Amino acid sequence: MPWRRPRAVHDPGKILLDLDLDLDLDLDLDLDLDLDLNLNLDLDLDLDLDLDLAVAVGGDCLADVGMLRAEPAVFGPVASDPTVSRPVDTLAASGSKALSAIRAARAEARERVWNVAKTAALDAAGQVIVDLDGVLVLAHSEKQDATATWKETFGHHPLMGFVDHGRGGSGEPVAGLLRPGNAGSNTAADHITTAQLSLAQLSKKYRRGRQTLIRTDSGGGTHEFVA
Repeated sequence: MPWRRPRAVHDPGKILLDLDLDLDLDLDLDLDLDLDLNLNLDLDLDLDLDLDLAVAVGGDCLADVGMLRAEPAVFGPVASDPTVSRPVDTLAASGSKALSAIRAARAEARERVWNVAKTAALDAAGQVIVDLDGVLVLAHSEKQDATATWKETFGHHPLMGFVDHGRGGSGEPVAGLLRPGNAGSNTAADHITTAQLSLAQLSKKYRRGRQTLIRTDSGGGTHEFVA
């Protein structure tokens, strides 16, 4: 890559960008998606990186990559709006195939980062702890699947999976099951699905056996899930 991005000091967007550059994640993940889905992406534009950074700095729609484009000295070349929207449309039309490819790419990136982290990695002690919990996401207007919630609010009730970072951090999101606001807190099928999605994001050695501990609150205390 001829243009070297400046090193980050404290800006979260730049820290993510430098991490991506050091681990060479952007090109590999673009290639994985391109080969799996025949997207024919312009890989030189680091499209997935542009979208990730836009979300990290506060964006909530595709057009927010413009925030990065406004700072070329910091973020370098950024994809144009049409270049961003075309592959996203293709991903949306690919349905479950796209989700599978994206999840596989995320798992690969996570394994690479943990391997580089060595003794600082979450699995350095030989065990991984995954926490499952539901969260309420409020909606201030009519949205798909937004309904009244059990807390008398309005929005969604996704079930999330996080790898515990211990006392030194919070958690690393590994899975999220989108659900309507009126979804139950102790729905066994949803806990099983979220647990399966979470385990699929870990290295193969942690997907079975006693090296992985899955924790839930009382919502996961159902016979079907525990069995």
